[in-house]
Amino acid sequence: MSFTYSADTVEIVEKEEIADMNFGPADVLPTEADRQRRRADADRPVTLGNAYHGKLDIYFQTTDGATKRVGTTIWAADAEHLTLKSGASLPLRAILGFDFY
Repeated sequence: MSFTYSADTVEIVEKEEIADMNFGPADVLPTEADRQRRRADADRPVTLGNAYHGKLDIYFQTTDGATKRVGTTIWAADAEHLTLKSGASLPLRAILGFDFY
């Protein structure tokens, strides 16, 4: 799942700010197929982060509907959350997609 958003519509945030953000209970992706693809895509950066210290951009949505982007390394992923390098946790249901670089 690769995303290209206009810089005007996406706020860039630091991974340390994520702990202070709120995320809604509903999934931001509309279909089960999109959710399954996101889950598969979430495993890829764990390997990149742990083996190669690779970074990526994560696009996600907060409860106010704002789309945000964070550049980070993912250390772990499970069915409900991603654990980022800083130790912050990001709910998978809030993630719109990833950009690997």
